[in-house]
Amino acid sequence: MSENYNKRLKIGITIGDTNGIGIEVAFKAVGIPEMMEMCIPVIYGSSKVVSYHRNACNLPNLQIYHTKSADNIKDNMPNLVECIDQDIKIELGHPSKQAGMAAFQVLESAVHDLKNGLIDVLVTAPISKENIQSEQFRFPGHTEYLESAAGEGNKALMILCTNDLRVALVTNHLPITQVPTVLSTDLIREKLRLFNTSLKRDFNIGTPRIAVLALNPHAGENGILGSEEQEIILPAMLQSLDEEGIQCFGPYAADGFFGARQYRRFDGVLAMYHDQGLAPFKTIAMDEGVNFTAGLPIVRTSPDHGTGYDIAGQGIANESSMRHAIYMAIDIYRNRVRYDESRQNPLPKLFQDRGRDNVKLDLTKTE
Repeated sequence: MSENYNKRLKIGITIGDTNGIGIEVAFKAVGIPEMMEMCIPVIYGSSKVVSYHRNACNLPNLQIYHTKSADNIKDNMPNLVECIDQDIKIELGHPSKQAGMAAFQVLESAVHDLKNGLIDVLVTAPISKENIQSEQFRFPGHTEYLESAAGEGNKALMILCTNDLRVALVTNHLPITQVPTVLSTDLIREKLRLFNTSLKRDFNIGTPRIAVLALNPHAGENGILGSEEQEIILPAMLQSLDEEGIQCFGPYAADGFFGARQYRRFDGVLAMYHDQGLAPFKTIAMDEGVNFTAGLPIVRTSPDHGTGYDIAGQGIANESSMRHAIYMAIDIYRNRVRYDESRQNPLPKLFQDRGRDNVKLDLTKTE
């Protein structure tokens, strides 16, 4: 295994919305001694914002190295990269456009450094999807922005994860009225392909079993409650199985599927829309859930909660999801290294297909 597998990774952590709980959960997550043994935290934000939150939330007085650039960091303590270029007003618990602009500056800086190899993976604290909107950021959320900024032409797939439950989405941040008009056989096949590849490469699962959820109640009741299952979802599954060998099952009615805990029989669950997958996921795994952006050349994870305006500045935010997001980013990075290295320099094929005959090649002969 290469040095990339065992090295201590540089974990880029964005502070998210400056009026939310991002800084609190980030500092609590990296403030345990074993974190520095596993990785090198590189937090993107500003000294002023961090000091304000530290005092408000009574955060641990961590020794932090302050720097203007991620190419000048310490490997024996958490680092803070100064990247907010305005005298920002902090109003804990209150959304503001200024906080949204600061969140974008932090995100843009971290993504730039990630693409240039100054950090190894990215962990993002929550943003306000409304307040971050600007001329520079016109995306529904992190997933879509990262697909555009760092995807290199690849499509992103949102996966919510815990150790034993992984829920991926066909449609992400989309109004519910638009979901049936967007669904297509090709789109579902694309998401199944991305999900299957991610389960193999990112989660080290040899032959993934994927459960596919129906769109309509009771899986459409054979067309009585909707035809999408018969006309779109099932054909996509059959084609994915026949042409690509993807082991997919269903479509299952979502309520009964989660109610009976059938997800325990599968390596992943593909939901048709946001709340269909995320509502049961967060009910099952709110404190440990992680949002992972699959399908891209970068590794990005995030806690599965929001900005937490209602508890910002009170020092009571639970950092478990942030800590698990850091752990999962490390695991996924290493799984990718192992997966990719195992497929380098494959053995030459010893047989050549000529019609119905398999003719053994003589590798000692040259043309």
